Amino acid sequence: MCGIVGVVGTSLVNQAIFDALTLLQHRGQDAAGMVTSHNGRLCLRKDNGPVSEVFRTRHMKKLQGNIGIGHARYPTAGTSSSAEAQPFYVNSPYGISLAHNGNLTNTKKLKQEVFESDLRHVNTTSDSEVLLNVLAHELHTEGKLIPTPEDIFNALERVYKRIEGGYAVVALITGYGILAFRDPDGIRPLIYGSKQTETGIEYMVASESVALDAGGFKIERDIQPGEAIFFDVHHNVHVRQCTPKKVARPCLFEYVYFARPDSVLDSISVYKARMNMGDRLAEKIRREWKDHDIDVVIPIPDTSRTAALQIAQTLNIPFREGLVKNRYIGRTFIMPGQEIRKKSVRQKLNPVPFEFKDKTVLLVDDSIVRGTTSKEIIEMAREAGAKKVYIASAAPEVRHPNVYGIDMPAVTELIANDRNVDEICELIGADKLIFQDLDDLIAACVDEKHSDVREFDTSVFDGKYITGDITESYLQGLESARNDSKKSSVETASSNDMMYPM
Repeated sequence: MCGIVGVVGTSLVNQAIFDALTLLQHRGQDAAGMVTSHNGRLCLRKDNGPVSEVFRTRHMKKLQGNIGIGHARYPTAGTSSSAEAQPFYVNSPYGISLAHNGNLTNTKKLKQEVFESDLRHVNTTSDSEVLLNVLAHELHTEGKLIPTPEDIFNALERVYKRIEGGYAVVALITGYGILAFRDPDGIRPLIYGSKQTETGIEYMVASESVALDAGGFKIERDIQPGEAIFFDVHHNVHVRQCTPKKVARPCLFEYVYFARPDSVLDSISVYKARMNMGDRLAEKIRREWKDHDIDVVIPIPDTSRTAALQIAQTLNIPFREGLVKNRYIGRTFIMPGQEIRKKSVRQKLNPVPFEFKDKTVLLVDDSIVRGTTSKEIIEMAREAGAKKVYIASAAPEVRHPNVYGIDMPAVTELIANDRNVDEICELIGADKLIFQDLDDLIAACVDEKHSDVREFDTSVFDGKYITGDITESYLQGLESARNDSKKSSVETASSNDMMYPM
């Protein structure tokens, strides 16, 4: 999962991109990058690390120009080398920079085509660089010295026919503008907005609406599945539906875990969806644990807080902040290696003994993936004096790998793999365990008043891959690549500060 942003401004855009990436930091802490265009030259800075560490004052001074794109990354494919930080760049045709959120599911085939047919070289293991070269080849095929928006869209239609998977993309075409497009099923989010300034209108496109809100941009709308928008350097907006129109089926896990609660994705409030998750999970607890003896509801910070509060209110049980979070530890879900994750849980969360001692505690989490966090927190709760420890998950059991841009573990590392609820409960050491039902989770996210979305990508819960191209051999390859014992070690490389001539 990554965060992407593009800005067409009337003055320097480096600060606007920096601010947007900071607001999208939750989508990836592995690396960050930005490229801006100034007088026909590209200014690029990217490296491993969070946004605040990658961009220092000396870097920001070099990022000149009133148009640019940015990226906050964690790796779903490839390694963690800074060489794989985005945006990626190719000089022909025109000079194209690209930032990508998602995952291409036919990368192996594309890589072969790019080398053998397109006669292009891919220098990393990233599918984003493959995508960039496919786009560059199709633009080159148009053969235009000065491309029009129609030429760009024509090329992109051919790109759509070649690539598969879930993706949201921003691409800066030097001297011409920013191209933004989204996969035909709308799996990965992308939204744009505008801002009227004294010197003219500006545009921003980003992964989540929160980046637009904080930048003072008025939300225009979500980019539709299979739709492309081109913001040219003259601040004109060009739109084309590049694939047959389909209904959006966004990733359900965005609403459960990844997106910020103050974001709105496909006109669905993430905060409201999480409130609904809490209400529906509370009703299930009421049905299945009729004689429960819960004394207090405690969220596992931060994502589950909204659902936990609703559970407490619905069941008329006290809500308490019993776990204090160290905000300087990254998300354990996306950390490499089981031992690192276990250690990080203890560094990340610390219990308030008063809220646990001699109480039956209901811990609420957004989801249970590996079970590492749950097991460690349950042990911490018992050490703090809890009489009994129950746990509730706002999401159903995660039983299948994600292939559309979330770097979930290998199937064999998913705690729900080939286990029922009682077995999972015993393994994590809880006294009771309850999961949200999938139908209830979907219903919690549907907003009939504001959004047309009625279906979602639910593959991590039910194994139904909506793109229809996922084979058993693909999943086996994914299993091998994602297994903790087989993942590539983190590479080190020098940072990337460059100036490219047009």
